[in-house]
Amino acid sequence: MDSTHLGWRPLLRRQWPLACALLFLLGGELLDEARWWQLPGSAVVCALAVLAPRRPFDAALTAATAVAASSVVLRVVDVAPVVPLVSGLVISETAAVMAVVAVVVRQAPLVRAAVAVVVLVVVAGVSQAVRPDYWSRYWPGTYDGPGPWQQALGGAVLLALSVGTGLYFRARDRERATAVRAEVAAAQHAERMALARELHDVIAHYVTGMVVHAQAAQAVPAAAGEALPVIVRSGNEALAEMRRLVGTLRGAEADAPTASSDLADDVRGVVERSGQPVRLHVDLSAPVPPSLGRSVLRLVQESLTNARKHAEGVSSVDVSVSVSDGVVHVVVADDGRQRAAPVGGSGGYGLVGMRERVELLGGEFHAGTRAGGGWEVRAALPVVR
Repeated sequence: MDSTHLGWRPLLRRQWPLACALLFLLGGELLDEARWWQLPGSAVVCALAVLAPRRPFDAALTAATAVAASSVVLRVVDVAPVVPLVSGLVISETAAVMAVVAVVVRQAPLVRAAVAVVVLVVVAGVSQAVRPDYWSRYWPGTYDGPGPWQQALGGAVLLALSVGTGLYFRARDRERATAVRAEVAAAQHAERMALARELHDVIAHYVTGMVVHAQAAQAVPAAAGEALPVIVRSGNEALAEMRRLVGTLRGAEADAPTASSDLADDVRGVVERSGQPVRLHVDLSAPVPPSLGRSVLRLVQESLTNARKHAEGVSSVDVSVSVSDGVVHVVVADDGRQRAAPVGGSGGYGLVGMRERVELLGGEFHAGTRAGGGWEVRAALPVVR
């Protein structure tokens, strides 16, 4: 049979307790010679119960066919099954049929599940009339066996147990599937947000620098010779970062850090590439993990980008990165005035991305105007090793 639900190994891991229980029941039914005639049918039904999760509806119909065929064989050879539990079914057959009912109710569509259950119940009821009667054969005049109402009540109880079990696991499966879908959606959202922050913090940084230098070259044609190399360098760095992001998405560089083991040098590199009048202060009295250093670099980078895009008349930008009491403090402050129209427009995601990045790391973030004019960004990131 082609698998539609479980592979063979997952099937064995899931069904081995049922297989062991059914083998135990089958073994107990072999104590009498007469029981050998009922063994083939019981073994087939038990095997189908174990395999039912692969094709539940087909397994139910095949089990019903096996019970019917076993009943005909017992009638032909005139051997009564020992000992019937419900209707004409022996203990192992009853347990196997209950397992099949539970599986088909759990996994099959409701209409097919209802059809399968009805077929199994009808075949079990007919087996009572087809198979030779155990009680009159082995206990003549002593005990006539359970009456029709007792048989009906016992069968109804066992049917309710098996159907209830199937419905319970069906509800659990539905809840689990809903939870998995929610987790996948949350993971996808987190990945999209992380990618959005990377694109905004990294690519926008270089592109903004290219736009600013291009505007400077347009305004002062004599400065084109100095601006073009900066634009080329920024473009190459933007392409390199874009390739890194694409490689990360493809899984080629999932763990490739953008920060080296020397955070001070990395911050100086970001400051130098910004081309802005920056006064840098770095005081790293304790080592900073590369994973956290990457976020520090992104905060400095995005803050410098915001200063270039949104501020004019900037004479200096103060950048401070320090570590004290297990916390990395990042401060970027400029003395400019807010532009009426930011360079390249404003998507409004810079501060949002920085705040999200800091909060994800369990830190604190603040951004706003300074008392003496200008804009200031402050972040405090705990060092966790």
